[in-house]
Amino acid sequence: MKLNFSFYQITLLILGIPSYVWAENSLIEDFKSQPDTRWQFIADTVMGGVSTGEIEFFELNGDAYARMRGNVSTENNGGFIQFRMKLPKPLPAEALGLRLVVRGNNQRYFVHLRTSGTFLPWQYYQSSFLVSKGWEEVLLPFSEFKSSGSFLKNTPSPEDLKTIGVVAFGRDHEAEIDVREVSYF
Repeated sequence: MKLNFSFYQITLLILGIPSYVWAENSLIEDFKSQPDTRWQFIADTVMGGVSTGEIEFFELNGDAYARMRGNVSTENNGGFIQFRMKLPKPLPAEALGLRLVVRGNNQRYFVHLRTSGTFLPWQYYQSSFLVSKGWEEVLLPFSEFKSSGSFLKNTPSPEDLKTIGVVAFGRDHEAEIDVREVSYF
């Protein structure tokens, strides 16, 4: 008997995530039906920064995706652009992390999570990932998200999540990232 494992399944195995989770990958967003009604572009200009950018939505050969691009500048205490969505309902407590299908310009990007416990605008949980020119699957366990301050719990609870943001952050650079899918495992 030949066993066929996907990269996703092997990564879950390495992370010590039980095999019953493999079939429970649950879609949050596939960008196919009016994503512009769910996703919002935000730049540091809301706090006096000078970063610029935009989000666009595309559909090509049956694949729908969001593209964020722009110029991240740390001038004037700035340093981010992001696109963010409010979750329509809480994730189940058993969810172990987020799965994204992404590509981009060979840079480091971040996911920022806000929860029912992140009251101030600068509070979030953050995890980083790298993108390359081809579509890749990225797994971000909730246990690896770091809080932005000492007043937050160490890691976010999936059932407390309110928003998910894809962020270019923290340094001067040109950003370009495509996201085809956001789900949880």
